[in-house]
Amino acid sequence: MNIFFLVIYFVCFCLIAGGAFAMMYANITSTWNEPVVPPKPRHPEAPQPGEEVMYVDLNREKLENLYND
Repeated sequence: MNIFFLVIYFVCFCLIAGGAFAMMYANITSTWNEPVVPPKPRHPEAPQPGEEVMYVDLNREKLENLYND
C-alpha cells in the first residue's frame, strides 16, 4: 500500500513540476516574441520634468471662503 501512495505522490509531483516549467517557458518565449513598442511622444506643451506648473487649489476651506464671500 505504501508503494501505491509513493507512486501517486511522484506522479502528482511530476505533473506539477512539468506544469510549472511549461508555464515558465511560455512566459519567457512570449516576452521574447513581443515587438518593442517605442515610447509615446510627449505633447509639445507638456511640462518638462522639474518644471513648475501653475495650478488652482480648490480644497474645501478655500471653496467655503469663496462661497461665504
